[in-house]
Amino acid sequence: MEAKKSGEELLAEVYRNTHYALASIADILPATEEGALKEELVRMHGEYERIAGKAAACAHERGIELKEPNPLKRAMLWGSVKMNALKDGSRAHIAEMMTQGTVMGITALIRSIRESEDADAPVRAVAGELLAFEQSCEQTLKEYL
Repeated sequence: MEAKKSGEELLAEVYRNTHYALASIADILPATEEGALKEELVRMHGEYERIAGKAAACAHERGIELKEPNPLKRAMLWGSVKMNALKDGSRAHIAEMMTQGTVMGITALIRSIRESEDADAPVRAVAGELLAFEQSCEQTLKEYL
């Protein structure tokens, strides 16, 4: 039997997901050559920021305090991204790393949405918006593989 999650937990997942994506993009941008992929990453960063802002506003309206993602996980993510980019900074490898992160985010988000049946409509809407955006990012990133 699946554990039920609250709307608060769903918002926390959206916020965490967007912040890991923002951190990953910020970490990988310096290693990305100028061109279409770099432009796409900058566009994605802006959209993740916009969705993170919507999640934060939604939480604020409900009196929910969202916590910043785990600093240890953030440091591990940074190290992993930097090491992988040093090992292979090709456009295809960067797209592959970003695709893998996006798929992990999609998976976590789908699970949280399914487990949060009683979340209210605005919370579900922001989660759905992030899910649709991440699914489009996955398709776009695959074009660079």
